[in-house]
Amino acid sequence: MKKKSVKFSKTVMSQIMLPGQANPSGNVHGGEIMKQMDNTAYVVARKHCRNNVVTARVDEMQFLKPVFVDNLITCRAHLVFVGHSSMEVRVRVEVENLETSEQPEVALTAYFTMVALDEAGKPTAVPGLKLETEKQKREYAKGKKRYQKYKNDKQK
Repeated sequence: MKKKSVKFSKTVMSQIMLPGQANPSGNVHGGEIMKQMDNTAYVVARKHCRNNVVTARVDEMQFLKPVFVDNLITCRAHLVFVGHSSMEVRVRVEVENLETSEQPEVALTAYFTMVALDEAGKPTAVPGLKLETEKQKREYAKGKKRYQKYKNDKQK
């Protein structure tokens, strides 16, 4: 299976936050944003492996800024690590108030582990990841460390 570059499956998805996604004070529910993050991670993983994928784990979810109704959120995601059938996707959410000229700010970040499935719903092999920059190599090493820690914890 031929390795694919990080930029091959890099994905950006945006959405305006609506009243139905918020509490009475206008704060968007974290779960609504997490759903958008999960959708973006799905697209990245699906593009990379060309199989159905499911979310196996979410790591290091950090809420950094509130998101309000009528804000634009932009999810930016890319692969950081690939195992045999799993792929770790870094997702960063930027929030932007479209009524001001302020620059977007990072609102959330997380790592989503997605697993590729074959037609029978069983984990299946995915292409490797071609690392082209020093940053990609550093991210890959950190992702591999998280992967190994999870595998070791699972065996205990």
